Amino acid sequence: MASERSVEVLRVIVSDYIQNREPVGSKTIADRHGFGVSSATIRNDMAILEDAGLIVAPHTSSGRIPTDKGYRLFVDRFGHLRPLSSAQRRAVESFLEGTTDLDEVLTRAVRSLSQLTNSVAVAQVPSLATAIIHHVEFVRLSERRVLTVVITDSGRVEQRIGEVAEPVDDELLTNLRERISPLLVGTSVGDAAVALRDVSGLFAEHDAELVSPIIVNLFEQVLANRQERFIIAGAANLARTEQDFPSTILPVLEAIEEHVVLLRLFGELSQAERSDRVSVRIGREHTQEEFAETAVLGTGFASDHGRSGLGVIGPTRMDYQHNMAAVRAVARYLSRALGDEAH
Repeated sequence: MASERSVEVLRVIVSDYIQNREPVGSKTIADRHGFGVSSATIRNDMAILEDAGLIVAPHTSSGRIPTDKGYRLFVDRFGHLRPLSSAQRRAVESFLEGTTDLDEVLTRAVRSLSQLTNSVAVAQVPSLATAIIHHVEFVRLSERRVLTVVITDSGRVEQRIGEVAEPVDDELLTNLRERISPLLVGTSVGDAAVALRDVSGLFAEHDAELVSPIIVNLFEQVLANRQERFIIAGAANLARTEQDFPSTILPVLEAIEEHVVLLRLFGELSQAERSDRVSVRIGREHTQEEFAETAVLGTGFASDHGRSGLGVIGPTRMDYQHNMAAVRAVARYLSRALGDEAH
């Protein structure tokens, strides 16, 4: 079993390697970190760590670097969050100011998180499937352009502009709203698509042809809000850290573009999404091969429609303490912007 000094040696190796990307030797540790023992004693500690599978010697160097297991022990023992600086906190706050639009808030949040962590940042868009429709409105913008508005019980407004083949007037749109509202108001977004299937049958043949494109537009709007979506920023950061990946970053980039893969990944982090803590998956701890050379940090944030996920993806050689603090800080700002405190 590793002694307390050996664990401290591991902490130094991880910290130095994260900072410098160079294997760490016993002489460097003895000279720089004030253990008060000889480099030979440090070598003995490093041998214990290596036997435990916590560090490894790259074939090109006599120094040592952390393994996935070593990073895990480091996070578990020393993963206390290093608070963001006041300048960083102000930057996040200013990034999220000035908008209440969901997609815009999330886009700004992931950009901010990506810049703070030099990693790929991912946010899961809160699903509207369980939201209750409070009001439906149709607004004629011109003879052939109609704005469809859906307002949920939380006050969230979804808008979509559609084109129609023939001119429509306000009277027809009022008639459409009066017939659709009893079908949709009080219904969840997830069930609304079923309720819309036979709406055109409520109109005379000519009017049915006129309103059909508007109903299709509303149908597509409802379906879009039932689907799981992600907002991603910072993919270029992976390219800048490509030398930290033993093989290639291509499988990681491809996986990030696959929303089904991201859904599984966020599912693995679901326990953290129900609490305020930051979950950390390192290297081979991932069940998905695409992420076997990455570290993923994730947590949850609150919105009017429950909790969703927020996280960063990067190489295992990352500043865990800082990045964990950044993920949690941005998640808290998101909860403030999208939750009850925003109303």
